[in-house]
Amino acid sequence: MATSTTLAELESLVGKDLGASSWIDITQDRVNTFADATEDHQWIHVDPERAKDGPFGAAIAHGFLTLSLTIPLWTELLDVTDATTKVNYGLNKVRFLSPVKVGSRIRLQATIAAVDEVKGGLQITVDMTVEIEGADKPSAAAQAIHRFYA
Repeated sequence: MATSTTLAELESLVGKDLGASSWIDITQDRVNTFADATEDHQWIHVDPERAKDGPFGAAIAHGFLTLSLTIPLWTELLDVTDATTKVNYGLNKVRFLSPVKVGSRIRLQATIAAVDEVKGGLQITVDMTVEIEGADKPSAAAQAIHRFYA
């Protein structure tokens, strides 16, 4: 369930753990669609039979697919009700810590690290972790920057 807030209340959420999103399935179809969109058809992603004998024992999601899925998962965690425009402004740091095997599920865990004023709105820095269901190690850790405008 999303934390619902306003622009004026965002500052009070610094340091707050926003919890975890729902789980999302990483299917071979999703990986193949991403490969088509990005023209990255490396066999460790799109050839499940060959990938069985590869370094991960199965086909894996692209790191950037995992990163891109943080956007729909993020929208489950925070709702700034009076923002009329929401922008993904960038990333300070991204690390792909563990491969996401096809057939697994991931979710997003997030904490607001900072809130800063920008012209016409607010910028938030969010510490994010992408968890793999049943795994000891997360798939990714990133620090995302989002902007909200009234």
